[in-house]
Amino acid sequence: MAEINVNKIKLSQLRALVAIAHTGTFSDAATQLDLSQSAVSHAIAALEEELGVSLLSRGRQGAVLTPVGQEITHEANKMLALLKTIGRRAQDAKGLQAGRVRVVSFRSAATHVLPVIIEEFRKQYPGISVSIGEGNDVRGAEDILRRGEADVGFTYLPVSDAFDAWELFRDDYIALLPQDKAPPGNGPLTWQQLTALPLILPLPDDGCRYNVDQYLLRHDQAILPAYEVKEDSTVVSMVRRGLGATIIAQLAAEPIPDDVVVRQLPAPLQRIIGVITLADALQTPPVFAFLDTLKATWEKKAATVVGNPL
Repeated sequence: MAEINVNKIKLSQLRALVAIAHTGTFSDAATQLDLSQSAVSHAIAALEEELGVSLLSRGRQGAVLTPVGQEITHEANKMLALLKTIGRRAQDAKGLQAGRVRVVSFRSAATHVLPVIIEEFRKQYPGISVSIGEGNDVRGAEDILRRGEADVGFTYLPVSDAFDAWELFRDDYIALLPQDKAPPGNGPLTWQQLTALPLILPLPDDGCRYNVDQYLLRHDQAILPAYEVKEDSTVVSMVRRGLGATIIAQLAAEPIPDDVVVRQLPAPLQRIIGVITLADALQTPPVFAFLDTLKATWEKKAATVVGNPL
């Protein structure tokens, strides 16, 4: 018995077989494939000759698969599906050779988190550019994503169901005090100790300011700030100069000078920092690649640090 040379089998022959199995007739298969009926007949005849078996029974009711024809058609369907997968993979790779990812972030995440991610992303996808915008208010990233002005947002969690969200880490709020005016001890401050100095806080539209205001409200503390300052670095510098104390997220305070005293608050306060995308948005391959890189890079970084990944 002569050995079958499968290398002579053509994809066009398998497509013809699958089309006939689907439509039931040579003429309908020809219409589906945009070929002549004779071309489809020739493809099937050549395939049967090469395999040495009959794949179809022709009759007045059309073309019916033989038992072996059913088995071969099943395998042909899988082969054609794999071919589509190859095409999709190539298209995805082509889409990652260029493009842009638009990121919106609050200031401290843009300073301390994004550079780590972007460094790794650029190694893998040097042709994709990353633009970074900044939103200070508590829901700035959400509004910017809703307007279609960014693809990925860094913000505080939780967010509304309109977004897919992934938690990065939790950032503790701390109290910073001037070295020469800090109360003795290393434990948490009392409310009296915290309010003994003028309070320096961010501007009212800042996300951290919102969190601090809500924190004070929950603990029945009617504390009005003596100073309202936009930049985190300016707040830390004012504390260092002895102008007052502040309640600030630790990430926002970094790097903390050695001559500034760090103390725990009278009651714990955290912000949950996460990444969001619009739940119903059709993301591009560069955006998916950025999110995959972000998750892999951050999980690797977090695994090497005990406690807070920063």
